[in-house]
Amino acid sequence: MTSTQQNGHRNGVQNGHQNNHTRDRGKRPVRIANCSGGQMEPGWQMRKQASWGDVDFITGDWLAENNIAQEAAAMEAGTGEGFKKNAWQALEMSMDVIAEKRIKVVIDGGGLSPENLAKKCQEVIDKKGYNLTVAYVSGDNMDTNFKSDDVLACTAYIGARGIVKGLEAGADLIMCGRVADASPVIGAAWWWYGWSDTEYDKLAGAFLTGHLIECSGYITGSNYSGFHRFPLKNFVNVGFPVVEIEEDGSCIITKHEGTNGMVTEDTVKCQFLYEIQGNAYLNSDVTAILDNVAVKEVGKNRVQFSGITGRPPPPTTKLAIFYKGGWESQNLSNAAGYATKKKYALYEMQVRERLAEQGLGHVGSALENPTRQLQCTTYMRIYAQAPTPEPLAALKLLLADETMQHFSGLHWSQDLRTADPKSFYVYYPCIVSQDEIKEAVHLLSRGGKTTKTIECTRPPRYQAFGERDSSGDKGSNINCGMFVHRPEMWDWFRSFMTLERMKSLIGGDWKDEYRLERVEFPNILAVHFVIYGILGRGVSSSTLLDNRGKGFTDYIRTKHVDVPEKFVQWCWKEDE
Repeated sequence: MTSTQQNGHRNGVQNGHQNNHTRDRGKRPVRIANCSGGQMEPGWQMRKQASWGDVDFITGDWLAENNIAQEAAAMEAGTGEGFKKNAWQALEMSMDVIAEKRIKVVIDGGGLSPENLAKKCQEVIDKKGYNLTVAYVSGDNMDTNFKSDDVLACTAYIGARGIVKGLEAGADLIMCGRVADASPVIGAAWWWYGWSDTEYDKLAGAFLTGHLIECSGYITGSNYSGFHRFPLKNFVNVGFPVVEIEEDGSCIITKHEGTNGMVTEDTVKCQFLYEIQGNAYLNSDVTAILDNVAVKEVGKNRVQFSGITGRPPPPTTKLAIFYKGGWESQNLSNAAGYATKKKYALYEMQVRERLAEQGLGHVGSALENPTRQLQCTTYMRIYAQAPTPEPLAALKLLLADETMQHFSGLHWSQDLRTADPKSFYVYYPCIVSQDEIKEAVHLLSRGGKTTKTIECTRPPRYQAFGERDSSGDKGSNINCGMFVHRPEMWDWFRSFMTLERMKSLIGGDWKDEYRLERVEFPNILAVHFVIYGILGRGVSSSTLLDNRGKGFTDYIRTKHVDVPEKFVQWCWKEDE
């Protein structure tokens, strides 16, 4: 397979026939391919997912808490249109395949202005004569309720109701803003099977399926803690996930044939444990109960995920408020924990392959007897925040004053602009009543004219869950899930990984103001923790080196602990 093929740039449609999703609707599992897990995901991933096999839907998640603020600042400055540029690139690059194969698309790349993104799509549809109907969902932007001079944006996490109404009205492309990450997948399955909004077990299954694939390559080999036990080439240009959701809400996770990466029980478990909230996972349309989750390999790159049950949603949903936090300087990439050499080797391999694709022509760890200078070069990080840029500018001058008084061998990177002050934004999570949200879907016609607006009802029933902070790696909290591979180890592992044990493993990073939650998932031999408060103000304004908690679990897994001697035969060294 050539790199061009891997990137999905080949012309035409793989099987040469249109998708019959309308005729087959509800008669077979719905096939949904995800093409994005973050704002930097390139457009060709959508085209690849559309071209490389039959799918009924393509979904994409381009939003995270910090880039909502970026879009707000860009719009305020007159330099942005509110939507994610890479989402538009994906649609523009893929529209011909989408139209030919009659694939439906639901994405959150509309950011703060899904209307603008929908109108951009309509321009292409009009120009090319595609038989496609585009729509956008509104209701998440709550600036008029909460915005002040200091606040950049206020967005509520809305569910899939507008998506379902849009699909029922004939929309092919639906542009969303801050819907919950899993909402595009929930909406697709909900419409496909014609579920009611009280079939909570089915909705919960689709919700967790959306959770599994929202981070794109994370479930097909990327961010996989066991990567070092396989050839590194497997993890270059991994294929993104495709799911087949059954009528009962369970699913099969897979990927297109001929793509790199892997779908195994381990990769599915790792992604399942990523960013969950314990054994009850909250969404605007349903609360998912995870106690009986089951993961089973049913074929090569085919894993069944089931056991999720549902309850009514909570009466509130998450509201993200963003305000200007001040100024900061500096940025670095780092690796934490075990198998560091292989982590750097994989990263270098990935980057070098991309450079080769573009026709373009790793700093070491102070080796004692290096053969290259970079092998003995390490970084020192100076990171600062201030409410105004002046102190940071003064810091840069202070460091310059010592230019000729430094230790031998000191040298600076060629680009010193990271030492210049730049603004940053603070993400403040809170909650808002679901009944305050005015959700609707709007269908466009030629020229970008709105031809129909459909208002959405609120959930028919709520079930209060009780107070809970946001969790995952997006706010001030970190979640950490770990599992063993053999049932014989489970009783020991679950009794070993107590709250006190986690505190001791966190070590010197633990502070008494933090709080721990713990839950077990016996079917997958996993123990999961949420550490509340450890990221400070979190993600976009945290002063920690690992400001999103991405390296935390690898740090914990690097710790040396005593295990029963009978288990040693099943252990492996993490650097093998």
